[in-house]
Amino acid sequence: MVRVREEYRVCPLDEIPDRGGVLGRAGEVEVGIFRVGGRVYAYENRCAHQGGPVCTGDLVGRTVQVLGERREVVAEVFDEDEMHLACPWHGWEYDLATGELACDRRFRLRRYPVTVRDGVVYVGV
Repeated sequence: MVRVREEYRVCPLDEIPDRGGVLGRAGEVEVGIFRVGGRVYAYENRCAHQGGPVCTGDLVGRTVQVLGERREVVAEVFDEDEMHLACPWHGWEYDLATGELACDRRFRLRRYPVTVRDGVVYVGV
């Protein structure tokens, strides 16, 4: 989380679909605003890998391997209790709740605080 200097009106909350996101501006920063399960998240639209437009990627559930009796992988399923944001350039997946790279938690997206007042989303930059 970054220190807030100023808060910007981004969009009405009802413009953000549940389990989806929109791009907006908070001052000079392009941000992706996402809404999942009643929570709203804001991240800079810049992938930690090569600076790609991460917030234009897909929201997907975490991939979980299902093991058989002999501990062999018999299926892969999406666990939507942990949603991921997948960068469209190279597929890096970030935990939407934390901004951390799913496979290496040392890397993360730049997160901004979000406030919803009177049905309007504000992002602090």
